Amino acid sequence: MPAISPQQALSAARPYPYWLETRTSVDPAPRLAADISADLAIVGGGFVGLWTALLARQRWPQASIVVLEAGQCGSEASGRNGGFCAPSISHGVGNALRRWPNEAEQLIRLGRDNLSAFSEDLQQFGLQVEFELAGKLNVASQPWQVDGLHAMQRNYQRFGIDCEFLQGDALKARLDSPAYVAGVFEPNYALLNPVKMVGELRRVCLEQGVQLFEHSPVTGVRQDGNQQLLSTGLGTVRTGKVALATNIAPPLLGKLKSAVVPIYDYALVTEPLSDAQLAAIGWRERYGIADSGNQFHYLRKTADNRMLWGGYDAIYHYGSQRDEALTQRPQSFLRLAEQFQATFPALAEVPFSHAWGGIIDTSARTTMFTGTAANGQVAYALGFTGQGVSASRFAALSLLDLLEGISSERTQLAMTSTAPFPFPPEPLRYAGISLAQRALAEEDRTGQRSLLLKGFDALGIGFDS
Repeated sequence: MPAISPQQALSAARPYPYWLETRTSVDPAPRLAADISADLAIVGGGFVGLWTALLARQRWPQASIVVLEAGQCGSEASGRNGGFCAPSISHGVGNALRRWPNEAEQLIRLGRDNLSAFSEDLQQFGLQVEFELAGKLNVASQPWQVDGLHAMQRNYQRFGIDCEFLQGDALKARLDSPAYVAGVFEPNYALLNPVKMVGELRRVCLEQGVQLFEHSPVTGVRQDGNQQLLSTGLGTVRTGKVALATNIAPPLLGKLKSAVVPIYDYALVTEPLSDAQLAAIGWRERYGIADSGNQFHYLRKTADNRMLWGGYDAIYHYGSQRDEALTQRPQSFLRLAEQFQATFPALAEVPFSHAWGGIIDTSARTTMFTGTAANGQVAYALGFTGQGVSASRFAALSLLDLLEGISSERTQLAMTSTAPFPFPPEPLRYAGISLAQRALAEEDRTGQRSLLLKGFDALGIGFDS
């Protein structure tokens, strides 16, 4: 077939996540329309909220558990991501070593254990989510990125993580693209269908007696004696324990308003690729792939062999705007399409079936964190910075430990128990993020880290997705 232009490749792309077309039809949960009481109320019906509900049911079999979701479960970040399920809770080994050197070994072990337990939970609860422990290929296009891959290999070897460094024909056997000159393959990495993950967690929670109310946004949390009151438009929940799992929604606690910022990320999905097309780029197996730039791409296969191609642009809008209209950004889609064709000229005739965006809850250190309020009756977790598919399960266990008043290995981690560097108010917030993004793009071009970024490094501040 003849090559087509990037504009032509995008001409029929549907403006919503591909994953939604794989969703099993379910009856919507009711709105909360009356005042009720519960032992545990969870705000948010995405990965963190549903994991918290399911694991709470195992911990407290007799408890009354309520989940309140502002829209439909999985309609926000949990249903819009790439489905990369990492063996990490710390945004990777390198990030753990840079930011938490004193507990890096512990973080790496906990991340690997969490992915194993994640897989076991899928089997125990019968969650059909297209889970594949297929591995991940990390690729480099520039000499300084190759140096970074060598450093990754050394770090992996230090902690006993299986990996293989690839160049030349060995790399082409995994991925044949003129864009990439080296790679590191790690077999212990998983992929899944994020919308099916949400749907299956939702199904099992309902089967286990969790009450779910959708289209029931919580507008406030306040204390009433020894209870917490969660207000919605039509009803109130009175509860002794609250887990806030609201991701990047405007936070219900004032102290969290500067803890994360909404960063918009974009993705395309192709029409299904034939075996011949996949063989032309050397991608015969099912592993995911990510390149090594600050502005990086991530790519994977769907169950029907479409390619998801996402990343690169990370867009912050002045004033921390959150708007569904911002999930459609034609200039980002065009840039991704152009980069796709440059990376895979053998696929220049392939059209895209879907184009969408989503919001990443970005913290200034790129890792999740947890905490409590209201004398321990309210617990929260956020700041996953694009790495929440597997870490959401770990976060749910951490929230339950905090609400139970348990001092555990999870709650004692400095990474989770200390607040990240707060983002400044506008206009400094927008200016600072813009300067950091320009510096990161310049580092991608030259391999040189600016004084600004080195200063941020010294303060433990980062910007990633």
